Amino acid sequence: MNRHPSRRQLIQAAGVAGLGMSCAAPSPKAEIEPAAEMPRIPLGVSTYSYWHFSKEKYPIENVIDHAAEIGFDGVEILHRQMRDETAGYMNDLKRRAWDRGLDLIMLSIHQDFVDPSAEKRLEAIDHTKHCIDLAHQMGIPAIRLNTGRWGTTRSFDDLMAAEGQEPPIEGYTNEDGIKWCVDSIRECIPHAAAAGVVMALENHWGLSTSIDLLLQIYREVGDPWLAINMDTGNYVGDPYPQIEQLAPHASIVQAKTYPGGGVWYTLDLDYHRIAGILRDAGFEGYVSLEMEGEAPAEQAVTDSYRILRDAFG
Repeated sequence: MNRHPSRRQLIQAAGVAGLGMSCAAPSPKAEIEPAAEMPRIPLGVSTYSYWHFSKEKYPIENVIDHAAEIGFDGVEILHRQMRDETAGYMNDLKRRAWDRGLDLIMLSIHQDFVDPSAEKRLEAIDHTKHCIDLAHQMGIPAIRLNTGRWGTTRSFDDLMAAEGQEPPIEGYTNEDGIKWCVDSIRECIPHAAAAGVVMALENHWGLSTSIDLLLQIYREVGDPWLAINMDTGNYVGDPYPQIEQLAPHASIVQAKTYPGGGVWYTLDLDYHRIAGILRDAGFEGYVSLEMEGEAPAEQAVTDSYRILRDAFG
């Protein structure tokens, strides 16, 4: 729908209105209400979409340029993909995004609070605070946070083969893991609040494979500087009831696509259905693409953008 008519259209409309006035006043029933438009949800893309932890890092500068050319509104930066952590490099990324008219929407970090060692948990807390500072330096309003996992499964491939299910370390329970997560996140809250950086907790396997456990941690922390990052692809079983469960709490969404078949697995996700669930839940945040397929990145990201834009308006 063209909401900004041209000068020619305005003149034509005025002429038609004048003819109508010379005849008879239109009946109120003849008036046509404008069609309601669905709200446009902004789209971002994760730099991870171009890399997938391959040996050679895909430059974040190239992601920013390509995202702008396609039509994305923002870019999510994967911390491990950054070339370095110097102020000069981070400022260059911030300026490049500004020059291309893009937001830097989230810094996705890796940390693990599910560990019986208080020393290891403190390392994860310190790393989280450090990444909050990096996000603040780059003007990024949020970091992606994980719960962590028990580590009783040897590799991520084995974890995927087990559908994300992982037994606790012998002598401990999931309730221990929940307490460690809650206490660790609470340690980070003052730092996040002072920096103005939201921590967005993701359903990212490990302890958070269970949506109930994820929401238990979220509710027990109970602070506005902890939010939910809802990933559309990290579910065991039917994803849609779980998406419905998380949607009312989500402040950002990571949207998986799998062109060419998934790197680890492939899901056939209905994004029109997901968009409807999010709109019904009142979601107003960013949807950030995580292209996780084997197809060449630039074309796969472009195709995925079209899918998401068609679904999200």
